[in-house]
Amino acid sequence: MITKMTVTNIHVIDQDSAYDFYVNKLGFRVVDDIPMGPGTRWLTVSPPDQPDLQLVLFPVTVSKMFPQKIVDTLTDLIKQGVFGCGVLTCHDVFATYEELKAKGVEFIKAPAKEFYGTEALFKDDSGNYFSLQPISNFDDENGI
Repeated sequence: MITKMTVTNIHVIDQDSAYDFYVNKLGFRVVDDIPMGPGTRWLTVSPPDQPDLQLVLFPVTVSKMFPQKIVDTLTDLIKQGVFGCGVLTCHDVFATYEELKAKGVEFIKAPAKEFYGTEALFKDDSGNYFSLQPISNFDDENGI
């Protein structure tokens, strides 16, 4: 039986820019930063309170898995903000929104109360978007 997920990819356009965004703006910590040949590296980061989850900042532009036409299509879709990568939680969504906004994080939706709880939406430096929600949205008492 599968017990948990430990590593997952986030396709990024530029690893150096993604490193700056996830580490210096979001406050994630670097787990691995290992050269993998010309122009790329194995770069993983983790949210500070979740060291058992590693996000691979994987550059779609150097993937040998996809032909160039697919790389170009994926790059365009990522830049357009088509891909939502997940939900990130915090203790105070309003304070975190202000903190990240002051660091230059682009929000596409300010915090607002929704039927499922409070949520804000932001983009990473490549164009992937994330939902930012307070931990309390996931409390059992909220029925979520």
